[in-house]
Amino acid sequence: MPVNPSLKEEEYFHRLETELKKKRKAEEQIAVQEQERKRLQELHHMCCPKCGMHLMALDYKGIEIDECSSCKGIWLDANELEQIMAMEKGTLNRLLKIFKS
Repeated sequence: MPVNPSLKEEEYFHRLETELKKKRKAEEQIAVQEQERKRLQELHHMCCPKCGMHLMALDYKGIEIDECSSCKGIWLDANELEQIMAMEKGTLNRLLKIFKS
């Protein structure tokens, strides 16, 4: 004799299935966002933000900075300015005093 599921059982399994679908959709969205981030990174990696040309990595006293091959702009990654300022404290202080006057 077949046993019919109760209404509460049907609601429970429907809720579980809905939650599983939401979780899968969220995981798919995260994967798509990650793929897009990687695609954009590959597209723009080592390209000048100003003119779009190729950036060359240069060594400045042990800190790798980026210089544009076209417009000669200098670009710094996170914390590189602070590292340069720590090394060039006297020079930068003199330069800042010029602008403060």
